Amino acid sequence: MYKPEVKEKIEVVLIGGGIMSATLATLLYELMPNVRMAIYERLDKTADESSQSWNNAGTGHSAFCELNYTPMDEQGNINCSKAIKIAEQFEISKQFYSYIVDKGIVEDPSDFINQTPHYSFVQGEKDIAFLKKRHEAMIKNPLFSEMEYSEDHAILREWIPLMMEGRGENEKVAATRMEIGTDVNFGTLTNKMFEYLQEQGSANVFVNHEVRKINRNEDGTWEIKIKNQESGEKFKVDARFVFVGAGGGALKLLNKAGVNEVDGYGGFPVGGKWLKCINPEVISCHHAKVYGQAEVGAPPMSVPHLDSRMINGERQMLFGPYAGFSTKFLKHGSLWDLPSSLDFDNLMPMIEVGIYNIPLTKYLIEQVRMNFHEKFAVLKKFYPTAKEEDWELIEAGQRVQIIKKNEHGDGILEFGTELIATKDGTLAGLLGASPGASTATSIMIKLLNKCFAQQIATGKYDAKLQEIFPSYGVKLNHDKRLLNELRERTENTLFNSLAV
Repeated sequence: MYKPEVKEKIEVVLIGGGIMSATLATLLYELMPNVRMAIYERLDKTADESSQSWNNAGTGHSAFCELNYTPMDEQGNINCSKAIKIAEQFEISKQFYSYIVDKGIVEDPSDFINQTPHYSFVQGEKDIAFLKKRHEAMIKNPLFSEMEYSEDHAILREWIPLMMEGRGENEKVAATRMEIGTDVNFGTLTNKMFEYLQEQGSANVFVNHEVRKINRNEDGTWEIKIKNQESGEKFKVDARFVFVGAGGGALKLLNKAGVNEVDGYGGFPVGGKWLKCINPEVISCHHAKVYGQAEVGAPPMSVPHLDSRMINGERQMLFGPYAGFSTKFLKHGSLWDLPSSLDFDNLMPMIEVGIYNIPLTKYLIEQVRMNFHEKFAVLKKFYPTAKEEDWELIEAGQRVQIIKKNEHGDGILEFGTELIATKDGTLAGLLGASPGASTATSIMIKLLNKCFAQQIATGKYDAKLQEIFPSYGVKLNHDKRLLNELRERTENTLFNSLAV
């Protein structure tokens, strides 16, 4: 039985204890220090789904090396628009990180962010021609003007020595490099922000608390039904504003809340696996994030990369991810997630996506059928002298891609993130996946402007927003001077010193 007497009123409720909720909660506190917030996480600790470092997050996506962000059309033209957008968004994220370090929210920035060069690596004349053309197109923009290109084996051995071992001098390979790339541990960052908010008394974080349903109250507020999974107690709270940042669980909750804006939306889950290096000597030889070309039909989070990461203070190295299929919407979810998400509104778009995306279906089937030796053979294309005994296969996280209707009413598969909000701005949720965590700050700024529009419009928070984001309201890809100034500032804060 629900107990009306335990029902309390909270200004802001955030569902899901990941990087999205932590970022939003921190921004709300900085702008509105008196706001009262509660965060509910269904697992026994925060940042243990998509924000966890082993669960795909951790690159610091800045479009420096991800080749799928710069497609080439049939005429041979490189489209850099998506790369420019993502790179700009990550610059905003770095400004936010710099602010929270300066303020002491995180004392040692190396706990969550480290400078790690980003490379794109290709093999064969066709892909080399593409990479060269991509480089020529990208360096015209200030965001990528520092990008280097080389086909010279001597230079490549300096850049990525591990990957050049065992390659013949006549082998056709090429790479681009951005030295200012980063590695971000979003799990640590999330937990640091939540710890700070609790210390300030601004937010209460409840783990092992599952939100079961959201209902609209007559006064326009929202009633949230919650179960304490340890005690079994069920209770309700009322909130003036609700954010659903529950990863793969967001769509289900938004549907239960009767949010018309998600009518016709479906979710397509994609799982993943990593090859994890277990030899410290090999790990110490690779300090880079190197992305290659995706196979035909591969989803964005399955672009192969040899990835150096700092996790819990130790350097790790991963390769993959290898895509898989599960009906779970979360790594710690239920096999009934996909079937239970189907309804009259989204069934046809889901079927159409299956029909129109045969290459993706074929790719996933092939990936699921691959054994360890076949997965290892893919790694050897990147790292020819790799030894099987130095690697083990581990589970990565779950991602749920958006399926929705286009302007013609046809079902389409969307790769990316999408912010959903009610017309009155009292409830919002986030759907989708990559690049996700790396652009969390920009997504939350968008949410503030959409859901707290009246407050933002007064200009009351302009000075604070300008303090947190010195580029607020300015496009950095159009202002090289400001871009360079801010890059120098964030680099000094995040990589060259500890906050005092």
